[in-house]
Amino acid sequence: MNRILPLALAVASANMAAEPLPMEHVLISVPLHKKTAETALPVTLLSGDELRRAATATIGETLSNSPGLANASFGPGVGQPVIRGQQGPRVKVLQNGTGSADVAGLSGDHAVSVEPLLADSIEVLRGPSTLLYGGGAIGGVVNVLDNRVPTSLEQGVRGAFEYRHDTASDLDNVVGRLDGGSGGFAWHADFLYRDYNDLEIPGEAARGHNDEHDGEQEHEGQDHDGEEHGDEETTDGYIGNTAGRAKSLTLGSAYHFDDGFFGLAVNRLENKYGIPAGAHEHGHDEEDGDEHEGEDHGEEEEEGGVSLDIEQTRYDAALQWHNPVNALEVMRGFVTYTDYEHAEIEGSGEVGTEFSNETWEGRLETVHQRIGGFHGVFGLQATSGEFSAVGEEAYVPKTDSSELGLFLVEDYHAGDWLFELGLRYDWVDRDPDVGSSEDFSVFSASGSVLLDLTAGWQLGLALSRSERAPAVEELYSNAGNSGPDEWVEHAATAAIELGDPNLDTETSNNADFSVRWTGEGHWADLTVFYNDFSDYINLRNTCVEVGDTPVLRYAQEDAEFYGVEFDSEFALASFGGGELRVGVWGDYIRGELDSGDDIPRLPPLRIGARLAWASDNLELWTRVLDADEQDKPGANEEPTEGYTRWDIGADYRLATAAGDMNLFVAFNNIADEEIRLSTSFLRDVAPEAGFSVEAGVRWMF
Repeated sequence: MNRILPLALAVASANMAAEPLPMEHVLISVPLHKKTAETALPVTLLSGDELRRAATATIGETLSNSPGLANASFGPGVGQPVIRGQQGPRVKVLQNGTGSADVAGLSGDHAVSVEPLLADSIEVLRGPSTLLYGGGAIGGVVNVLDNRVPTSLEQGVRGAFEYRHDTASDLDNVVGRLDGGSGGFAWHADFLYRDYNDLEIPGEAARGHNDEHDGEQEHEGQDHDGEEHGDEETTDGYIGNTAGRAKSLTLGSAYHFDDGFFGLAVNRLENKYGIPAGAHEHGHDEEDGDEHEGEDHGEEEEEGGVSLDIEQTRYDAALQWHNPVNALEVMRGFVTYTDYEHAEIEGSGEVGTEFSNETWEGRLETVHQRIGGFHGVFGLQATSGEFSAVGEEAYVPKTDSSELGLFLVEDYHAGDWLFELGLRYDWVDRDPDVGSSEDFSVFSASGSVLLDLTAGWQLGLALSRSERAPAVEELYSNAGNSGPDEWVEHAATAAIELGDPNLDTETSNNADFSVRWTGEGHWADLTVFYNDFSDYINLRNTCVEVGDTPVLRYAQEDAEFYGVEFDSEFALASFGGGELRVGVWGDYIRGELDSGDDIPRLPPLRIGARLAWASDNLELWTRVLDADEQDKPGANEEPTEGYTRWDIGADYRLATAAGDMNLFVAFNNIADEEIRLSTSFLRDVAPEAGFSVEAGVRWMF
């Protein structure tokens, strides 16, 4: 959808010009307090100006302009992250170190319940991160850090507020943040309100009907009628039933003592969004002759459409204690309770299916003092959750899950060499109401080496073995439904999905080789990776249909993934009181099953670049992303065409007596390209936004 500035960063760096911040950031997700240049782990960081430009309403789109990361959109209301081609249960999204505890991994139409718009930073551990965060992170970890439990002691009050409008969806977005403190107490408050209409696109929503599209689209005041093409109905110039509204409020406080802090926070999130027509079978019928402009689609979904109404309340407690005993440098503890539920509402207003997920998670990290040159962290992580789904699309039974993990990560310095070693063991239990319970023992290990060469060069090699226990939906989809007459369709994929309680753990053997270079004002990073999966869990087409609905079954087969990622930034020149910088990045990933079939929904070859001139008060920027066609879409999947997207924008900072004002404007997808993401389940019926203008004002004090 549209990018929105995270206010936390605006408060922290109101006058910051573009600079290579990723090489200086201290990683919170790696408990050893390392910078990105001090680990061989494949890490992606968004912070500073880079995050302010990238941040959007969904975590998937926020990360999508970084190498190795992509967006699995399901209309503008949903954007799940894709890491090196892995998504769903293989990617773990964290909020300040503990899980988001939503049901996004269950289905592509479920939004991730984290808001990147107020983030201080977003850290992504690319590749297997199971040693730190468990088997669900076999594809990678996304950790959104937002300071809801204040980690530093503020004196006085600082804050920021922003209003932004985007023409692509007639979006109005208001966000705000306040941080303050007195004595030993610090407090935090933030809020978000977002309201948007149906997303405007170039041409028609359904793929195959835009061959004659000449780039023109309907404008305000024109009717957007559903147009039928054979057996398929589509819309012209917009995607029907994609309006939405979100509200979020967070309050947090912490008491800081000499050697650390203890704090609590509570967040309430309400998010309602429409599912594009064509996603759900019962959402195919759209009314004719609806007036697109002028209707308040934020109030209610279009007739015949389906919307998701999400409510989540999350409570966080955090403790950080330096030198609790002589043998320990620091101890960090986290406890999170999350009460999540969402209802899938039919166009008639009736609730079709209700999902809920009640989760407790605790995590303890202890960093020990150096012992014979070894420095490391050991800890434990425990999660207990109860998932349930009730209604006509409840194809997964109520299931209790529990996980307990123990981990140890050590490093050893020897001159210009840095060695990292890690071990983790997890016990996983799945206990459904229908069918037998399953227990899994999961073991993971890793080793890496980082060599500092002369003149800013580094070489890194990381080897790991990671295991993942099957997810609830992979084990128990349609469990207890004895035959075709009882099978329940998964509307998000327009298929009947059958789980297998006999699935074994999934094992991945991985290798990452990286070359890094840093110069005065420049840096470049090249990574080559290879992942060899045993018993890779995938949905396999059985070539059986019930009516017109295909039947898919979760099965296991060996698979391999390999690819390359490149990122860089260079200072070109200084003139006019500012600095001109250019960044170039690219990625390529290939995935293939042992049978020879391609892995579906992988991102294509991509090359991106950004050029920016920044002074103390003014920044001018442009960026381009060229994506190749995805001509290896997987069995029973259609290929997607390539595209080139151009964006251009400007930011102007003005100091006033009341605080710093920032005026900004961006022109997105200025060529009005039709963009269909190969990673999306809905690429055939829901392309990305066409040309749009964003403009807004931000006040910081």
